Amino acid sequence: MAPVHPVLRGAVRTVVPAPGERHGPLPPLLLGLTVVTGLVDAVSYLLLGHVFTANMTGNVVILGFALAGASGFSPAASLLALAGFSVGAMAWGRLVRSPAHRGRTLVLATATEAVLFGLALVVVVAGPAPDRPGIRYPLIALAALAMGTQNAAVRALAVPDMATNVLTSTITGIAADAALGESAEVRSGRRLLVVVAMLLGAFAGGMLVLHAARAFAVTAPFALILVVLGAATRAARSRADWTAFP
Repeated sequence: MAPVHPVLRGAVRTVVPAPGERHGPLPPLLLGLTVVTGLVDAVSYLLLGHVFTANMTGNVVILGFALAGASGFSPAASLLALAGFSVGAMAWGRLVRSPAHRGRTLVLATATEAVLFGLALVVVVAGPAPDRPGIRYPLIALAALAMGTQNAAVRALAVPDMATNVLTSTITGIAADAALGESAEVRSGRRLLVVVAMLLGAFAGGMLVLHAARAFAVTAPFALILVVLGAATRAARSRADWTAFP
């Protein structure tokens, strides 16, 4: 039997961690959150008027376009997204200062996201078209708060190569480490999965916004968050070594 290529082995180990892996079930759960990120940014950009609520790098660039007078961009929307994201991350940092269990930390973060996306779904279902200012701005704020919370929690979990909203460094790592040997190739397998997860989320979000009822576009990240929350709740019962913070 031919040996498994290190890149493929790294991808498989990310999706199905081996017993005793340092980060336990966290990598596949964070892949799920990466899909959520793609979904959320597709919905916010395509449905809420060219604004990102998860990717703050893109949002800062868009704010620059808006301030320069480019049409189709809103400084208010971009500033609201930046503020909401920052508040979500800051609140997480203040309220969860000394986490002791990585699984329970992920449960708390995903539960918070579920509440915020649930409120966003209520706003969409109960209100008029999401692109109207009275609906658009609350949706931007709720989504940005949720993504700020998610990214602060992911940062605290400190799983290598598993940032759920930043692909520039991930893609750089894939290319720069391409000739560094087997260990780098194993890491590239994980990085490639992160890129694919973001792409799939963006594709699914785009399809829902463009070809389905708009409520479905908000329901999708909410539903996926609930799936991750359920899996994280099961993982939080563990007392294995992976539950301790680095």
